[in-house]
Amino acid sequence: MRIRLARRSELSRIQDIERAAGEPFRALGMDTVADDDPPPVELLEWYRAAGRCWVATGPAGRADDRPVAYLTADLVDGAAHIEQVSVDPAYARLGIGRALIDHLGARAERHGLAALTLTTFSGVPWNEPYYARLGFVTVPDRELGDGLRNIRAEEAEHGLDRWPRVCMRRSPALLVPPALAPLAADGHADDRAALR
Repeated sequence: MRIRLARRSELSRIQDIERAAGEPFRALGMDTVADDDPPPVELLEWYRAAGRCWVATGPAGRADDRPVAYLTADLVDGAAHIEQVSVDPAYARLGIGRALIDHLGARAERHGLAALTLTTFSGVPWNEPYYARLGFVTVPDRELGDGLRNIRAEEAEHGLDRWPRVCMRRSPALLVPPALAPLAADGHADDRAALR
């Protein structure tokens, strides 16, 4: 697997990954989530140009360099916030999502950020329980910073609160598990702008 910054030519592929990653929600009766449009190309381009959109190109042995997963990140309340991480279901359960998250964790640690944060659905097996296995803990509403409160308010306006949602945080000590640290180095000069 290779993790690298996304290329402009891959933004429509990232949208395809997002559409495919939404389909499993249909089986849980969450059709609105499954039918939600992927991020617009303009927004993905903003993340790409800012150095905050990474792709994983799949498991070892693949001959091409085509993305099979992606992650976008923001800076929120002094932490690296995972805006979105999605894996094409054809490549699920191979550790690709975890590798992208650990990649961002390495960046966060290098830039002196306190933690990784995200918002997600509780009770959805590949959401809150999955992130808990990766070391994330649910943050009580009373402990949220202004940035996370704003994100939750925007999610509610978008209708995502039809299902229970939570904010989660991964402590600094867990940002880069030693066994996965080599995945964080991709050697691209563009990484200087990864988390400003």
